[in-house]
Amino acid sequence: MFVSARSFEEYRAMFALSDRDLSVRVLDCPGGAAGFVAAAGERGVDAVAVDPQYGPGRERLGAMALRENEHKHAHLVEHARDYVWTWFEDPGQYTRLRSESARAFARDIAARPERYVEGSLPHLPFPDRSFDLVLSSHLLFSYGERLDEDFHRNALLELVRVSRGQVRLYPLFLHTGFRRYPALEAMREMLAGYGVSSRVERVDYAFAPGDEEMLVLECAERRPLPERGPAPGPAGRNHDPVRWRHLDPEP
Repeated sequence: MFVSARSFEEYRAMFALSDRDLSVRVLDCPGGAAGFVAAAGERGVDAVAVDPQYGPGRERLGAMALRENEHKHAHLVEHARDYVWTWFEDPGQYTRLRSESARAFARDIAARPERYVEGSLPHLPFPDRSFDLVLSSHLLFSYGERLDEDFHRNALLELVRVSRGQVRLYPLFLHTGFRRYPALEAMREMLAGYGVSSRVERVDYAFAPGDEEMLVLECAERRPLPERGPAPGPAGRNHDPVRWRHLDPEP
């Protein structure tokens, strides 16, 4: 899977994020080398990213994203007609913005390492209802031909578990073909069984044909989720590597 470096502005467009959305506690899962948490921090947003690549060697992620960007630039130039150039103007702007984002990520993970937590779906190292808003892009649904329905089911339930408000997922299409993830409605029905309502919303962002929609999950009124046991590792899934403000006692 790719090491991507999407920008704060891309996140705002992909997930239709308002200023109010950014006034709450936000999780980016998986974060990759995105510049979202870095730019969010500059704006005073309480944002954390989680990714399996945030363990040993994480300092190399920014450089990896830059190399991938350079490789993809040639592909974009050659295959520009296969993409939607409404949010990005052209391959040159795409490469420039993604490179800026990768550099911002590299600076921020060195300066604020506690905001970048090692972990992966379907087991995240956070207590239940740790975040108001959970954002997840370009993993679920995108890799539906490589990640089976059991993974999708467990990963969606895990994202719901750590949210006390909403989960937003983008895109809804397989990255290997311009068609919607075939089990999307089955996943929505499964979530509805736990009291998680969902809706598909159009967003003002697309890079591949058909990528103009996100899935919104409403988690506040969810019913108890199935117990799936602790995450791998000695800490278990309730290990909290960041000191959450909302868990602190009132002064």
